[in-house]
Amino acid sequence: MNNLSDIFRNKALIGFLTAGDPDMESSERYVLEMEQAGIDIVEMEIPFSDPIMEGEIIQASALRALKSGANVEKVFGLVSSIRQKSNIPIVFLTYLNPVFNYGYDTFFEKCKNLEVFGVIIPDLPYEEKIEVEIIANKYNVTLISLIAAAPRERVQKIAKSAKGFIYIIPPIDKTNQSLEELICAIREVTNIPCVVGFGISSVEQAKKYTSLSDGVVIGSGIVRIIAQYGKSADAKVCDYVRSIKEAIKL
Repeated sequence: MNNLSDIFRNKALIGFLTAGDPDMESSERYVLEMEQAGIDIVEMEIPFSDPIMEGEIIQASALRALKSGANVEKVFGLVSSIRQKSNIPIVFLTYLNPVFNYGYDTFFEKCKNLEVFGVIIPDLPYEEKIEVEIIANKYNVTLISLIAAAPRERVQKIAKSAKGFIYIIPPIDKTNQSLEELICAIREVTNIPCVVGFGISSVEQAKKYTSLSDGVVIGSGIVRIIAQYGKSADAKVCDYVRSIKEAIKL
């Protein structure tokens, strides 16, 4: 797996998909297609029945994956199959309930064995993450911190303890300056890479946000293509990711 410092030497592109949408075999192909198109990190969602932090497009994707039979064990199987062909860095996005039910030690040990270097758990409050983080650290798996608009003191408190990279949710109905101020507050306490995600789908959005940050997460655009073309989305996913990657190159 590439070193994070190498990944963030230039503007990083993180591509999101829901594992099992429309099925595991297609998800594997789409990960490999994205890698060929220049993606730097794959953010893979473990589908959950109540993805409260997601928008409608991603929620619909999770429901399709669950209907296809996706579960935590099958997602690990997907990553195992990918690892036979690729060392692309992978980050899981999941919710606390699936991790808890699977067993913290078992979950993070499998992440380590399959070189899943990080996990994002959006419904895990900062004040309660230590219980999970202790176990994740035991297996050298990084808990990725999410930061949204919040009082400066809270932003900096979360940023100080962040590892890997920080996932920033851009302020809603705010100006670019508001996002810039959020990133500046983080930069005062850490030099950890910052990426911006949530709702980014166009070349223009990707260029705008990478001008302020170290990279972007594109999810809804990829998921829309998969929703439209299903098991035949290979070329469309590849072309779309390549267009974003070309746009954000320095």
